[in-house]
Amino acid sequence: MSAHEGSREGYDFAHPLPLPLLFGVFVVLTLLTVLTVFQANFDLGSYDIIVVMIIATIKAVLVGSIFMHLAFDKPMNVIWFLGSFVFVGLFIMFTLFDNRASQGDDIPVTNDAVMAAPAEG
Repeated sequence: MSAHEGSREGYDFAHPLPLPLLFGVFVVLTLLTVLTVFQANFDLGSYDIIVVMIIATIKAVLVGSIFMHLAFDKPMNVIWFLGSFVFVGLFIMFTLFDNRASQGDDIPVTNDAVMAAPAEG
């Protein structure tokens, strides 16, 4: 008897992948890393972050789908995985909004002089 006898077709426990696929993904990830480093030599202005984030997103999709087996797993696991990134993004976004809102709370200092309270004595 198999330990996974009750599993549905296509949702087996192990997901053996052919070695050429794994090495191919490794080569693509390495080339994308080289492309990211090579891109740093060019000044694309405000498009730098967009290009780097597109490359990073492609790399993350490859790692998640092949090495983490999300491409072969239940669709609900993919939803949970992507949903966690959505919530992390929301948490970071709300933190940045709060940071911008509270920057005006600094105590003003006039003439760059440090004001000291008189010593009690």
